[in-house]
Amino acid sequence: MISQGYVKILFIILALCLLFGCEERSAAPVPVDTAVVHHDDAQKIYAAFQDHRSNLFVESRGQVVKILADDLKGSRHQRFILQLPQGQTILIAHNIDLAPRINNLAIGDEVYFYGEYEWNDQGGTVHWTHHDPQYRRTGGWLEHRGVKYE
Repeated sequence: MISQGYVKILFIILALCLLFGCEERSAAPVPVDTAVVHHDDAQKIYAAFQDHRSNLFVESRGQVVKILADDLKGSRHQRFILQLPQGQTILIAHNIDLAPRINNLAIGDEVYFYGEYEWNDQGGTVHWTHHDPQYRRTGGWLEHRGVKYE
C-alpha cells in the first residue's frame, strides 16, 4: 500500500512539472564502464541495407570517415559518417537538443552506437542515438573515447 507521504511527494513533483515544465535537457556525457561488452549488429545492418529495411534498433561500431555540418533545421543534429567493419558506410544523426554533442570527434576515431537504422541508398542512417524524453522506449547512445553520450 502506498503511504500518504509518498502520494504527497508525487503530487508536489507533478505540480512543479506543470508549473515549470518537465522538459528534459541534454545531460552531460558519462564515463563508460570499461567492462561493458558491446554487441555487434554489423551484419544485421548490412542485411537491412540489402533488403531496404528500416526501423531496426542496432548496435555496432565504426570509424569516422567524414564529419558533416550540423543539421539545424528543426531539432539540431550532429552528423558524421562511419565506416562499419564490413565496409558499409552509414550516417549518424545525433540529436544534440536531447543529448550532448561529441565535441572532440575527429576523422579516424572509433564510435560505438545504439540507435534506429533507416534505409537509404547511400548505406543508411542511424538516428535515435539519445534517451527517450517521453520514456516510451529504450533510448539510444553513442560512445566515444570511453564516454557515453545519451
